[in-house]
Amino acid sequence: MPVPALPVVPAGVIPPVCTPLTADRELDVASLERLCAFLLSADVAGLFVGGSTGETAYLPDELRARALEVVVGVAAGQVPVFAGVIDMTTPRVVEHARVAEKLRASALVATAPFYAPTHPAEIAVHFRELRAAVDLPLLAYDIPTAVHTKLPTAVVASLAADGTLDGVKDSSGSIDGMRAVLAAVDRPDFRVFTGSETLADLALLAGVHGIVPGLGNVDPHGYVRLYSLALAGDWAAATAEQRRLTRLFGLIDVGDAARMGRYSSAIGAFKAGLVHRGVIASGTTSLPMIPLNDAEHAAVRDYLVEAGLV
Repeated sequence: MPVPALPVVPAGVIPPVCTPLTADRELDVASLERLCAFLLSADVAGLFVGGSTGETAYLPDELRARALEVVVGVAAGQVPVFAGVIDMTTPRVVEHARVAEKLRASALVATAPFYAPTHPAEIAVHFRELRAAVDLPLLAYDIPTAVHTKLPTAVVASLAADGTLDGVKDSSGSIDGMRAVLAAVDRPDFRVFTGSETLADLALLAGVHGIVPGLGNVDPHGYVRLYSLALAGDWAAATAEQRRLTRLFGLIDVGDAARMGRYSSAIGAFKAGLVHRGVIASGTTSLPMIPLNDAEHAAVRDYLVEAGLV
């Protein structure tokens, strides 16, 4: 099957797909297929495999590749599939990108290199080398909490101008930073996405082209509704929908902070929400994440009830 044509990265809601796991932490293919079908039923604009919500930093390479293969198969050209090719160094990122290309991904998403400190000039080299190695649409993933580097606006603008980058997923939480990129890039086909679940309405008002929300796994219809209201200019209704989604996002804090990190709590809560909604079979998360207990699972359901999802 040919890769869907992507002369322009589409605007809209592109959920970063969770990676359902079995009890022994193998890929739960049937659950992943159901999850993709569930997301597609909400009319999402694309599917992003291998992001932070997908636990990509925790997964063996073979499991990462298999998850991408499954999602590409379910999407079947209906929407583009964005492959996260996140890793510490340029050579490893290029390896992931070549696998993604063979598996018919539509576009690539990569962070700056991490672990070793990286100069802005080296960040530019990294993205140019990646695009030269695999000529697929490329988005930069700006997530300073994980990479410890905020992508400089000037670097993004330069890489957009020479055709290296086709977009940015901004998970920095900075509306000002997104505005700066929007102002600096002079390319009508360049896309800026927010990764914020709670600032999506403000980011759309500022001019971003779409949303990549982890919570969009649990309530994709809500984020598509928010995007559609914003696109129509109905900001009062968009704000009301954002408030509902922000309350729902409180589920990421059900985990007891005395025994687990916030990331464990968030990924566990997203998966618990999908279990409660009958989409995936298990809330198993990757090691060394600590699982939610029964009371925390029940607390997730309370959030879903309040949001009208169960």
